[in-house]
Amino acid sequence: MHLPGISLARFTLMGFLGSLTLAVSFAQTPEAVVSPKLPVPPKPGAEGGKTPIPEDLIGDEHVREEFGVNEFTTPSIRKLFEMLDGLGKLSYDNLKRPINRQTPSDRVLVSLGLGTLIADGFLIVQCEKVEAMEDVGRALIKYAKVIGAGARMNRHTQSLFEHSIDGNWDNLRSELALTQADVEAEMVQLRDVDIAHLVSLGGWLRAFEIATRSVADNYTEEKTRRLVRPDIAEYYAAGLANLSPAHQANPTLKALQEGLAALTPLMVAPEGKGLTADQATALAEKAAVLSHIVTDPMNK
Repeated sequence: MHLPGISLARFTLMGFLGSLTLAVSFAQTPEAVVSPKLPVPPKPGAEGGKTPIPEDLIGDEHVREEFGVNEFTTPSIRKLFEMLDGLGKLSYDNLKRPINRQTPSDRVLVSLGLGTLIADGFLIVQCEKVEAMEDVGRALIKYAKVIGAGARMNRHTQSLFEHSIDGNWDNLRSELALTQADVEAEMVQLRDVDIAHLVSLGGWLRAFEIATRSVADNYTEEKTRRLVRPDIAEYYAAGLANLSPAHQANPTLKALQEGLAALTPLMVAPEGKGLTADQATALAEKAAVLSHIVTDPMNK
């Protein structure tokens, strides 16, 4: 994963489901004999000089949901976790974190935390840990209510519980991805684009922490190539720079902006090569510091 880059009972297990952020465009050709293609929406973020979402991070759930791909569309946390597929088996015991159902008082932290929870949900699905889904699902409901998306979240939670009990892992992934898309849909209604991007960012930070830790613990040069994605870090950094002045003054977001600036150079490698073992370890340590800016307040 390059995030190594999904907003719930498994970022939230719900975003950043389905976190982590970059853009899509659909082409259209006017051949008379060829069946017509779907209309081409603009790349999210491409208008107004904003950084577009990397195309491989646009999830199918964004296209399917009622508002389609729009300015609120953020990288799919599910797509972020699909990048983990090439990293081998993940060790849940080494990568899990405590889940606290209490919500922070800061709405910015709640938004980031929602994405983090969605990513936690995808980790649970990836490792097939049925017993861990309930805590994540209930936390997702509480976090979603704080940002005004509780009703949309509720419609997915029961399915998350049922699919986890049945061991229906593919359906769980889909449900988690749709939770993120539904949170974005609610933000469209509330005209709160900042919150949608923070959910995705929280999902990416947690997913990237998981990916880098897994690679550092089981190093191969080939696996590190999935982490060499400075474009994703640059996308999120640009998103933070475009937030409202009130949000940019938030201490948590200031710390994340500084952390992303320090992280991006660590995600670069010579063309066709990956990172050394020492570089992979340094990247994992920096990714953990960034993720803990969000998760530490969640556990107080």
